Amino acid sequence: MVIEFFIPLKKVPTVTHQTKQVNTQHGKPIFYESDKLKHAKQIFLDGLADHVPNEPLEGPIRLVTKWCFGKANCKAPYWKTTRPDTDNLIKLFKDCMTKLNYWNDDAQVCSEITEKYWNPVTGIWVHIETLKG
Repeated sequence: MVIEFFIPLKKVPTVTHQTKQVNTQHGKPIFYESDKLKHAKQIFLDGLADHVPNEPLEGPIRLVTKWCFGKANCKAPYWKTTRPDTDNLIKLFKDCMTKLNYWNDDAQVCSEITEKYWNPVTGIWVHIETLKG
């Protein structure tokens, strides 16, 4: 099975899963999400919601994402070599996919390609395919 789609965005969220906040109550650490992280998560959930498969995907999965960061006067895509790092970008995105039941566990993603570009069009291109066991 192959699922492919593009999520158009006004701006690609750059907040990462690492921006969780910590507070202490009664001497114990309490972790919580910042408002920026909650907002990014909602953007991802909204963009992904229309493309959820009828049943969670089974077995090994390949996930390819192309993060297109809009840039004024950009005529053609070219590599984005500045922050955020691709591994930080994809973590929250995959967590949102898991929450929406694209698969049972993101551990099923055993092939992953994450690319980031400066691009005239802003958004995230997603390609998901099940692999033979």
